[in-house]
Amino acid sequence: MSSSNEQIPQAPLPPAPLWRRLAAMFYDTLLVMALMMVTTGIYHTAVNKWLLKMDDAPLGFNPFLASLLVFVTFGFFAYFWTRKGQTLGMQVWRVRVQNKDGGAISLWQCLLRFMIAIPGIGLALAGVFWMKIDKEGKTWQDRYSMSEVVLLPKGFYGLK
Repeated sequence: MSSSNEQIPQAPLPPAPLWRRLAAMFYDTLLVMALMMVTTGIYHTAVNKWLLKMDDAPLGFNPFLASLLVFVTFGFFAYFWTRKGQTLGMQVWRVRVQNKDGGAISLWQCLLRFMIAIPGIGLALAGVFWMKIDKEGKTWQDRYSMSEVVLLPKGFYGLK
């Protein structure tokens, strides 16, 4: 008799191809931009109009708002990655971030992926294109967070 904690063995899933990763990134970028616009609108309404009684937002860099947007963006990815391993864009393109055993990544791994993705994407996608020369097809954020992005077969749902 098997215990309920025992995982069902399955064949390893192949790494997600670069074009699917980029397509999911593009889709998620649109979602994150919309989330940032909503967050900025709420911030300006709450802080500038209600708290400071200003009609217009002051010009220039706002470090508090910038920090808030970084936390909201991280929260978006951490929420999806720690639950089913997929953001909405990843679901559309059938890719998933996971541990080698197929389980969900931890919050710490999410933070590592997020922090390494910033320079990896910001440097002309060098951290993403790295997978083309990596022996295991991993990006900088895959390597640093000890996770992998896999291609899911058609009709496959769920996470171990």
